[in-house]
Parts: sequence; C-alpha cells; structure tokens
Amino acid sequence: GRARRLGALAGDLATERDAERLQKAGIAARSITTGSACHLDADMVHRALHDVDWTALDFLFVENVGNLVCPAVYDLGQAANVVALSVTEGEDKPLKYPVMFRKADLVLLTKIDLLPHLDLDVAAVEAGLARVMPNPRVIRLSARSGEGVAAWLGWLEERRSRT
Repeated sequence: GRARRLGALAGDLATERDAERLQKAGIAARSITTGSACHLDADMVHRALHDVDWTALDFLFVENVGNLVCPAVYDLGQAANVVALSVTEGEDKPLKYPVMFRKADLVLLTKIDLLPHLDLDVAAVEAGLARVMPNPRVIRLSARSGEGVAAWLGWLEERRSRT
C-alpha cells in the first residue's frame, strides 16, 4: 500500500549490526550502544535523535536492548510499547517477566512459522498474557510467511491516527 517513512534507534550492548541491517533495507537507523547497560534511557534516546531527522518520519521505532527485564521500567518518551516475543522463547515468559508485559500495548508473537517444529502451546502464552496485561492484545506474526503483517501495520496506522 502506501509507503511510510520509517526510522529506528537500535539499542545494543556492543554492535551496530541491527542498525546496519535496517539501513540496508532503506530505513533511517542509528545504533545506540550501551556498553554494559541492559537498557536504554531517555538521555541516550535524546542524544541519538540529534543524528536522525525524526520529524520527517511517519514512524520512529526504538528497539531497546534485547531482554525482558531492565527495559520495562524506563520511560523513553514513546507513544506505545510493543514487545516482540519469539515463539522460541517459551510459553513461560509473560508470567516470568510480568512487568515488561504489563506495560505493553501490544505483543507481537513472532516467528510463528516455526510452530510446527516446537513444543509450544500458543494458548498458554496468550493465557499468561491475559493474566499480566491490563488490556491483552496479541498479533501472531511471521516475517517469513507474512502472516500477521497486515494486522501489525493496521495496528500501527490506528495508533498513528490517534496522535
């Protein structure tokens, strides 16, 4: 459909690989390397915004450092919190790390194309999310097959229209 101008700030402990991959895909991206910090904070995001023309973007994604503990308690000035939960991580994560999911507006259950190869009960994942999220919303997503992509884009457009 319509082309959107995308940008990303990719948090990582030590590399710029995620930002480089995004740049190759035509997305305005900058890496925020934290050294040993397990999360981004508002000051790191603020400094990174000086290197991205974020006012020209339709969406700016902030990818926090990849864990389900530390990033949950830091406000980065975001309009929405989305948690990407891979099916390979197991069904216990919502109950094991409730703070991350409690603050989420949406959970993307990713890599669902791998489900035939895993012993994972998706209903158990969704039941766990329902226990910890005030308003549970889950989109099952596969970047490989495209399943769920239309729903994800629709959710983003809906959020964008509210701002």
